[in-house]
Amino acid sequence: MLNRTIVWLTQFGFEDKMAAICADIITAFGILALAGLVYIFVRWFVMKGVIRLVKQTRTDWDDILLRERFFQRASHLAPALFIYFIAPLAFGGHESAMEVAQCAARVYMLIAGLLTVDSLLDTVVVVCHSRNLPYRSSVRGFVQATKIALYIFVGVIILSMIAGKSPAFFIGGMGAMTAVLLLIFRDSILGFIAGIQLSANKMVNIGDWIEMSKYGADGDVIDISLTTVKVRNWDQTIITIPTYAMISDSFKNWRGMSESGGRRIKRALYIDMTSIKFCTEEMLDRFSRFQYISGYIDAKKEELSRYNAENQVDESEIVNGRRLTNIGTFRAYAVACLRNHPKIHQDMTLMVRQLAPTDHGLPIEIYAFSNDQVWVNYEGIQADIFDHILAVVPRFGLRIFQNPTGADFKNLQSK
Repeated sequence: MLNRTIVWLTQFGFEDKMAAICADIITAFGILALAGLVYIFVRWFVMKGVIRLVKQTRTDWDDILLRERFFQRASHLAPALFIYFIAPLAFGGHESAMEVAQCAARVYMLIAGLLTVDSLLDTVVVVCHSRNLPYRSSVRGFVQATKIALYIFVGVIILSMIAGKSPAFFIGGMGAMTAVLLLIFRDSILGFIAGIQLSANKMVNIGDWIEMSKYGADGDVIDISLTTVKVRNWDQTIITIPTYAMISDSFKNWRGMSESGGRRIKRALYIDMTSIKFCTEEMLDRFSRFQYISGYIDAKKEELSRYNAENQVDESEIVNGRRLTNIGTFRAYAVACLRNHPKIHQDMTLMVRQLAPTDHGLPIEIYAFSNDQVWVNYEGIQADIFDHILAVVPRFGLRIFQNPTGADFKNLQSK
């Protein structure tokens, strides 16, 4: 074909050398035009059949391949293969032109193949995340590291093909640039190592609620990549944390709370210590009408009466022997409330305890776990419990400590 073109051009007065150059150019454009037709055929006919077949299947991974442009990028291999195999026929005995055409085709194939593999790796990430596989948090980091290695490898191969040198020549030259490369890819290398450690030790997964005050992070992990971890805070802002910081710095992971089935309620109310006193018979009679602790009052009265009788306690003084106090009875009531609450996890720690007295009064801490971990529901459960307990405190002859307000001073002045 090339020789015929040269003969045809010489008939129009072209010199042999110029005719050969023009023939090479015309042949090259002819090959490119035919390769373009091959590409159009593959995209418009073959690809339509592939898309129709993908949509008819029940599996989802092929739909993800289509969405990640795997088939579109693979279609570029067709014109590259056409150029590679047609070049020897088109250029005939013109070895240099044929080698240039085949070299260009090989470069084209390498780039198209690299982009196709890139789409395949992206598909792996999407499939792992969509199916909530246990190792999905580390997949993105491994895939990104693989992509970097592939791009470097293919780049070296392309350079060696264009320059006509062995790949070892370029790899050896890169040895002198190791320090520069380490500096450029420092975050990627550290992130890759951190990703392996995060995965191996199961320190954090996508969907975990983490707190990292140093970076202002307090929310759900939405992405773990080679160099960064993205956290969506509860105020809907997104914080980006270097992956290696998850190894070098400390953070709190609330995954254990999610897996436990309960969410902790730990809050204290402060009792004015001047309102604490022994219970009188009148108080005990009133307390015995409280449904939650009526049995407790009767059992305690019997227990204490028996104890005082056995030990011959002089009951003329209230400080002698054992007696019920309003604060102790209140704690028993609070425990009974929690035991009868449908939203409190009964199989986890549940107690109402005294803490060390402070200048704000005696702290009575409620320590329990709700069986609903959803934040909004949890806050509602906690608020309902304390609404009731705060309203009940005066019924036990107790007062909640509160610093004086402007209304308190106004009442004093009016008196």
